[in-house]
Amino acid sequence: MSLRERLQTALKEAMKAKQADRLSALRLINAAIKDREIAARGEGMAEVSDSDLLAVLGKMVKQRQESARIYEEGGRLELAAKEVAEVKVIEEFLPRQLSGAEVASVIEAAVAEAGATSIRDMGKVMAVLKAKYTGQMDFAAAGAAIKARLG
Repeated sequence: MSLRERLQTALKEAMKAKQADRLSALRLINAAIKDREIAARGEGMAEVSDSDLLAVLGKMVKQRQESARIYEEGGRLELAAKEVAEVKVIEEFLPRQLSGAEVASVIEAAVAEAGATSIRDMGKVMAVLKAKYTGQMDFAAAGAAIKARLG
C-alpha cells in the first residue's frame, strides 16, 4: 500500500473513531502533501514521488519538534504536548529511523559508492544517502558525520 493510500485509510479510521486530535494531524499532513504537489506542478513535474513525500513528512516532524521545544521554554506545556502528539502521528507514516551504528555504516557505504576522497565530494555522498535513505535519517547529523569522515 502506498503512502497516500495509508494516509487516506488512517484519515477514514480517525473520522469513524471520532479522534479529533489525530484527524487534525492527518489533515495537516494531507495539506502539506497537496502543497508539495501544487509546487511540483509549477516546476513541471507530473507526479510527486514517495521519496519527496517522505521529505515533506520529515520536514514536518522537525518543525513540530522545534515548536514543541520553543513552547516548553515559554512555559506553554499544553501547546508543546499538542506538537508532540502531532509528531507521533506523522512518524507513523515515516520508515523506521536508522540507529547510530546503522547511520555510520550507511555513511561508509555511501562514501565508498560515491568514491569520495575529500570534503569536496560531500555533495556526492549526500546525494547517494538522500536517494536511498530519505525519511530514515537526520541529514543534518549525517552531514556532520560525513565532514568528520572526509575532513
